[in-house]
Amino acid sequence: MEKVAVFPGSFDPITRGHESIVLRALPLFEKIIIAIGENSDKATCFSTEKRLEWIKSVFKTEKKIEAVTYKGLTVDFCKEVGAKYILRGLRTSADFEFERSVGQINKKIFPEIETVFFLTVPELTALNSSIVRDILRHGGDVSQFIPEGVDL
Repeated sequence: MEKVAVFPGSFDPITRGHESIVLRALPLFEKIIIAIGENSDKATCFSTEKRLEWIKSVFKTEKKIEAVTYKGLTVDFCKEVGAKYILRGLRTSADFEFERSVGQINKKIFPEIETVFFLTVPELTALNSSIVRDILRHGGDVSQFIPEGVDL
């Protein structure tokens, strides 16, 4: 059976932190599905189509990476695509506490799922999509925080 991981998120926009997690996890899996969760209750800055386009552009040379959108529970999506792993990045202890809780609930719902945590590299620990959006809102240059292929 193929080792498939789902890396879920809003990716609003994708950052160098996201890119780093995916590239470092790539040797562990036959396929990584970067999955943009569509949540009608969450306001986003960029359209789903634009975020999907950016992800596909960033990873265009990686044959083991697929980018898609999904609705509903992440564990249900994992079942649909045959994924037994959820990939998550951890920047801080607060991230760990939140992600641990989500991972444990996912395990209760779908016992076959395993959540795999990657620590961010030290130089990207402070980076997140909210900060990138805030810099953009104020006319700042975000080029050092986003991967090549993202045309903000």
